[in-house]
Amino acid sequence: MQQISISDIQRNLHKLDGFDIVEIIDKKRNQVKGYFIDNKYAGFVQELVEAQIKIEKKDTSLGGSLHKYANPSLIETEDKGWKEHIAEKHKI
Repeated sequence: MQQISISDIQRNLHKLDGFDIVEIIDKKRNQVKGYFIDNKYAGFVQELVEAQIKIEKKDTSLGGSLHKYANPSLIETEDKGWKEHIAEKHKI
C-alpha cells in the first residue's frame, strides 16, 4: 500500500490520482492518520458503514430498551414483587 505524508498531499494533491487506496501518515509523529479511498468505492464503503450501524443498534439489551418505559414512581409500590415472583418461579 502506498503511503503519503500530509505535507505531500498539501503540496502535490495530484499524487493521489493514480491510486485506489493510499495510507495517509504523519511523518513527525509516525502515525497513520487515515486512508484515501478512490470515489469508485464510495458505494461499497457506504454499505459497510450502514451494516455496521445496524449491528451497533442491535447490541441494545432488552433491559436497556425497556428502561425508557419504566415509571420510577411505581418502584416503591412494587415492594419486592419481582423478587418474590422470581423466587417462587425458580424455587430459590
